[in-house]
Amino acid sequence: MPTHKRIRMFNTRDTYPNQALDNDLCQAVVAGNTVYLRGQIGTDFEGNLVGLGDAGAQARQAMKNVSQLLEECGSELAHIVKTTTYITDPRYREPVYQEIGKWLKGVFPISTGIVVAGLGQPEWLMEIDVIAVIPAD
Repeated sequence: MPTHKRIRMFNTRDTYPNQALDNDLCQAVVAGNTVYLRGQIGTDFEGNLVGLGDAGAQARQAMKNVSQLLEECGSELAHIVKTTTYITDPRYREPVYQEIGKWLKGVFPISTGIVVAGLGQPEWLMEIDVIAVIPAD
């Protein structure tokens, strides 16, 4: 009997044709009542980058993705317990956190923020990963 469910499985060969990768991944895993989301960026699920050079716009798209994935897993934004946000420049902190704050108003998750030298693609300015729960009926 499976102990977890994988949501939106994909292979990096298809999603990153500019790189020689061949890894099987998924966008979310539901294990028990816990939802683990893959880091979300400013790219929609069709692979289109939103907000080239605009960290706030990328954060908006990332949060749209988070919301959609949580719904597909049987959860929602209100059930987020932990976020980790990565930004590639400290100047992006305000626009990124302002946008995330709009989506998580009243949720009060624990949060970690990290400034990194770069993300998986040079045009990505931010990434957020999320842990949430699926509430009992």
